[in-house]
Amino acid sequence: MEMRTLGRVGIEVSAVGFGCWAIGGPFSTPAGEPLGWGEVDDDESVRAIRRAVELGVTFFDTADVYGAGHSERVLGKALAGMRDQVVIASKWGNTFDESTRVMHNQDTTPEYVHKAVRASLDRLSTDYLDVYQLHCDVTDEIALPLREACEELLREGLIRSYGWSTDTLHSAALFAEGEHCSAIQHEASVLHDAPELFALCEREDLASINRTPLGMGILGRRDASRPATGADIRTLPPSWLRYFTEGGVPAPEWWEKVSAIRDILQSDGRTLAQGALAWLWARSPRTVPIPGFRTVAQAEENAAALSHGPLNKAQIEEIANLLAS
Repeated sequence: MEMRTLGRVGIEVSAVGFGCWAIGGPFSTPAGEPLGWGEVDDDESVRAIRRAVELGVTFFDTADVYGAGHSERVLGKALAGMRDQVVIASKWGNTFDESTRVMHNQDTTPEYVHKAVRASLDRLSTDYLDVYQLHCDVTDEIALPLREACEELLREGLIRSYGWSTDTLHSAALFAEGEHCSAIQHEASVLHDAPELFALCEREDLASINRTPLGMGILGRRDASRPATGADIRTLPPSWLRYFTEGGVPAPEWWEKVSAIRDILQSDGRTLAQGALAWLWARSPRTVPIPGFRTVAQAEENAAALSHGPLNKAQIEEIANLLAS
């Protein structure tokens, strides 16, 4: 398994991580709008996580709000007895009710950071987090005390490093000034390049953790014949989830782009999803894509992507030309 480093802090992780949003199962807004990826089988999730570890995956990214705490609980159960073999990242900032699985508001006070991290540690059955990430956008005046709160958590031994899950360059740069900031998590995929954030991570010696590397499934297993269904956020997509239309069907304009580059991504024996991950590894030596998963088969496919390596320069240039046309 190829390894990468979480920035200046020096924590080593597998070059592919696993995003644990989907395994949290259903949760919603107070109005009942879905925020999860539909129903899940917890036993299958546990098997998938353990299979990933067997295949060399060491990095798992979750958040306290995924499934209103359920993702952290499932991940903690799956990794019991192997904590020293893995690197765990989680996030805070959103408030929720575990019993109703409803996300409510945000709490971005420094006091809440100390409360939230201890709750995450309890659900994950661990004594520390390797990376703790802010999970909402805030002003500089709010962010600076939160960055200092993370430094306090580090001095207490509760976390090893921290970061910010944000697509805002200025916000990322602000956290990057923190001594023990290790990573910026941001959207990135072959359908959504992020040159300024990649450059920031290079300049500040940070890891680039890439969420939505498979375009919420449009670069993987979802097409018009297999729409998202049930309590899946893609069935009633919010404005930022641009790859799908209401009903869980890929948006035509984005499906055309996928169709244009499909043959390149599937070259050399790759699946579409593996090609999308290969694009990210070619894009920057700091990328750590975190594709989601719900089954053992998906875990095996994502982990196997590294055996093909990154796309080559000619393939990257051809994709750029096709997407620009």
